[in-house]
Amino acid sequence: MMIIYKYSITMYAIIRMKYRSRSDIIGLILEAANGGATKTNIMYKAFLTFTQMREYLALLMEKELIEYEEGTQRYRTTEKGIRLLQMCNQINEELVILDKTRKLSI
Repeated sequence: MMIIYKYSITMYAIIRMKYRSRSDIIGLILEAANGGATKTNIMYKAFLTFTQMREYLALLMEKELIEYEEGTQRYRTTEKGIRLLQMCNQINEELVILDKTRKLSI
């Protein structure tokens, strides 16, 4: 039996890839852009089509969770975006703990 103590947004979303919520997709984009990433990098890391990526990037830029760097032509997660990502990771950790507790009690 394999025990995973911590899920990142990426790992959690990949496990649930078939039915991803908007928050899962946003988390994947914020993780992909953390440290800087091109549109192509974000598309591949978040498993998005070009149209989906464009719509999500517009939303995240509007909410100031991601920013575009003109000189490097890269997207970067802002401090606000990093805080949101950390909160999402904490929530996912709690969900994993709850899931383990339920399985043990059954």
